[in-house]
Amino acid sequence: MWLFVTRRLAVLLLTLLVVSVFAFLIPYLSDGDPAVLVLRSRVADFQVDQAAVEALRQQLGLDRSLLAQYLGWLNAALHGDFGYSYTSRAPVIDQIGRALLVSITLAMSALGIAIVIAVPLGTAAATRPGGPIDTAATFITQTLVAIPEYWMAPMGILVFALYLGWLPSAGWDGMSSLVLPAMVLALRPLAYFTRVTRAAMIDVLQAPYITAARSRGLGMTQTVLRHGVRNGAIPVVTLFALWLAGLLGGSVVVEVIFAIPGMGRLIYEAVINKDIPVLQASFVAIVALSVLINTLADILYAVLNPMVRMAHAHA
Repeated sequence: MWLFVTRRLAVLLLTLLVVSVFAFLIPYLSDGDPAVLVLRSRVADFQVDQAAVEALRQQLGLDRSLLAQYLGWLNAALHGDFGYSYTSRAPVIDQIGRALLVSITLAMSALGIAIVIAVPLGTAAATRPGGPIDTAATFITQTLVAIPEYWMAPMGILVFALYLGWLPSAGWDGMSSLVLPAMVLALRPLAYFTRVTRAAMIDVLQAPYITAARSRGLGMTQTVLRHGVRNGAIPVVTLFALWLAGLLGGSVVVEVIFAIPGMGRLIYEAVINKDIPVLQASFVAIVALSVLINTLADILYAVLNPMVRMAHAHA
C-alpha cells in the first residue's frame, strides 16, 4: 500500500513540474511581446513607447535567459507569489484563493446534490432491471444529459427567480444564492452518477457473495446495504473525483450567467483582458487541484478495493 501511495505522489510531483513549465510559457505562447502586453494593460493604450517597453522588460527580468526566468518564476510561485493582476493591480494569489473557495463550494454542493439523488436511484433501478423505476431512471438520465447548462440556467432564473420569486437570480450572497446554480450544475453529473451506480450495482448483485448472503435468509435491502453499496460505490468515487476536478474550472457558463465570482468567471475575464499572471496562476491551481483530487481518488479506490492493493503489492 505504501509503495502504491509513493508512486502516486511521485507522479503527482512530476505532473506539477510539467504544468509549471507550460504555465510559465503562457506569455510566450500568446500573440505579442509579453512586455508590450503588460504595458498596454497598464496604460490602456494600443500605442506604447518603445523605451518604456525596454525599461519594463528589464524590470520584469524578461531580458534574462528563458531558463533563468523560469527558475525565478518557479521560486516565486512556490512561495505563493504569482505577481499582480494587470487589470485590478491586486495580488493574484488573493484573487485565486477567493475564487477557488467559491468554486469548491459550488462544485461540492452540486456534486452533493447529485450523489444524494443518484446513488439511491441507481441502486433502486439495479434491483429490478427493466422495472418501472429502472425505466423512469433511464428516461430521466437521458433527458438530463441532453440538456445543456446554458439553456437550463436561464430557464431556472426565469422560473424560480422571476416567476416564483423563491431564489435570487444572480450574485453570491448567502445560501440562497447557492441553491439555483448548484441545482443547475448538478443535473449532468446526476445523470452519469445514476448510470454508473446502476451498472455497478447490477454487477455486484450478481456476485457469488451476494447469492450466498441471500441464501442465508438476508433480505434484498439488507444485502444491498451491507454487501452491495460499498463495492458498487467504487466507480462512483472515481467519477466523483473526475467531476469535481472538472467543475473547479469548467463551470464557466454557470458562473458567468449567475455572476458567481469563481474560477470559471475569473478565467473568462482574464482571457478577455489578457491578464497573464491570473491565467498562469489559474492554470497551475486548477491542474494542481485536479491531479491532487485524482491521486486521492486512486488511493481511496485502493482502500475500498483490496484487489488493487494486492496488484500493486506484487507489481
